[in-house]
Order: sequence, then structure tokens, then C-alpha cells
Amino acid sequence: MPNTIANIVIPDSRLATQAAELLREHGDELLWNHSNRVFLFGALQGQKAGLKFDAELLYISALFHDLGLTKKFSSPDKRFEVDGANAARDFLRSHGVPQESIRLVWDAIALHTTIGVAQYKEPEVALIYSGVGYDVMGENFEALSAEVREQVIAAFPRNNFKQKILHAFLEGFKHKPETTFGNIKSDVCERLLPGYQRPSFCDCVLHNHWNE
Repeated sequence: MPNTIANIVIPDSRLATQAAELLREHGDELLWNHSNRVFLFGALQGQKAGLKFDAELLYISALFHDLGLTKKFSSPDKRFEVDGANAARDFLRSHGVPQESIRLVWDAIALHTTIGVAQYKEPEVALIYSGVGYDVMGENFEALSAEVREQVIAAFPRNNFKQKILHAFLEGFKHKPETTFGNIKSDVCERLLPGYQRPSFCDCVLHNHWNE
């Protein structure tokens, strides 16, 4: 019987189960609990808004959304969001999933930290963004009741998540801090990476090779 939390059914198809096994194998308890909370918080907000979405694709997107932070899936030169999206794409292709579904999952993962864009795309993409925002930054916190929040946390505990997640982010991209240029993760490098200097877009414009 499928596991149900806060009236949201956790997908248990073969595809969903294998995706969960990948995160279990290559992630840790912090990413496992966070990723499941992202699915639940995204699905809950989608349900409340009356959105139609594919729960299996939403779940797989949530499971893969931070997998690019892990050693197994981290590239030397791409944003961790793109690494996770590429890993999900390879996984879904290997299972014969239709291209349009793969594109939705790729976008959901690659754009999950892209403020001002992801929330305007398809429901699966927007709800991963909303689920991440809810769990990491408490965005729209009062949109869900305390009772619902407690049910989610009971199943997937936070365990001092606020204090741990920034360091988990840094561990995932400290070998390639340049990939955080122009996105919110440069804040993590600026706060936690000794010697890091945030690049300036203005400097890129004013000090480029054009002779003018």
C-alpha cells in the first residue's frame, strides 16, 4: 500500500522506487529528508492551488534536484543544478520515458534556484521551485497549516536543517565556485568559502575586451 503523508501519496512505481534508491545510495540523510519534504511541500501547494500535475514526475524531480551536490554526480565545471538535471535525464532515458516528460523534469531541477523564472513555467517545474523555497527559506510559510507541516516533519525530520544545509551546498560546489556566478549560491561561497570574492557583472561589462 502506498505511503500517504498529509494526504499526499508518495509515488511507489518502479521508476519512482529506483530513483529513491539512487538518492539513498549516493546522498545522505540530510538530502533524503529534504528532497522528500520538497516533494510533499510542492505537492501540497499544488493541491491547494488546484493545479494538475504528474505526481511521479514531481517526485522524481524532487529526488534528483540536489543530487548534483553528491560526489557521484558532480561535474568539474557545471552548476550543480545542471548536474542533477543531467543525471535525471540519463536515468529517465534509460527507462524509456517520453521526451516531453524528461524535459519537464530537467527544467524542474535545473531551474529550482532560478528566482523569477521557474514559478511561471509548467506546474511540475513551478512546484519543485515552490517546494524548495518552502523548505529552505520558508517562503509562503503560512500557506500550509501547522498541522500539515508537523505531519511532513514527523515523516522526514529537519534535524537542525537550517544550520546544516548551507554547508552541504558548499561541499557540493566548493571545487567550482565559479559556477555560482550570477545565481543565489554565490551567497553561500561569499559567506563560507575563505578567500572567495564574488564576481561583478558590472566589471564584466566595463572591463571586457571591447575597445571603447
